[in-house]
Amino acid sequence: MYSLYFIPGACSLATQVILRELGQPVTLIHKDADDQFSTLNPVGNVPVLQDGEQTITEGVAILLHLLEKHSNTLIPAHGADRLKAIQEMLFANATMHPAYGRLFFIAQNIEDGEVKQAAFDQAANSINHLWQVVEHKLSNQAYLGGDHVSPADILLAVYARWGEFFPVSINIGANTKKMLERVWQRQTFQDALAAEDAKMAA
Repeated sequence: MYSLYFIPGACSLATQVILRELGQPVTLIHKDADDQFSTLNPVGNVPVLQDGEQTITEGVAILLHLLEKHSNTLIPAHGADRLKAIQEMLFANATMHPAYGRLFFIAQNIEDGEVKQAAFDQAANSINHLWQVVEHKLSNQAYLGGDHVSPADILLAVYARWGEFFPVSINIGANTKKMLERVWQRQTFQDALAAEDAKMAA
């Protein structure tokens, strides 16, 4: 049994979806419910995964650990195709995620209304450029993983939900919207959302 520290709707949601895709049971722990969370991850971020005596931080490191430990069809087992899948995961986590992260930073740290909106607009332009890159990648395939959903698609499906919290216009292409809708509709994604809601209501 894995234990996953989470915040509702955060990038820890992708970790939970992957665990469900792998058929692995998981116990959810809200990071604020553990007074010792800072000892698990001094940075203070989720996800944090406990696998027995092992504590793992950083989203892609957690996902790679799980994907190597459990047989799956989410990424190829070896070779150039596996490298490409990892590259797409890092594009999502290390490029798209920080672009959305700027929106949260602006909301929390800029007080002047005009300056804040200008910063939001600039951040949205960067995000829209990245979604154009994704749209191009999906011009001839259903998912970043080709014909099958991949970890990168799941990561992007989590991040894409964040734009609605800010006064910005996020432009997502038709192919990308179809991919995101398919991911959102997967039973694993729906079950992960329901599990977060149930944990928060308990």
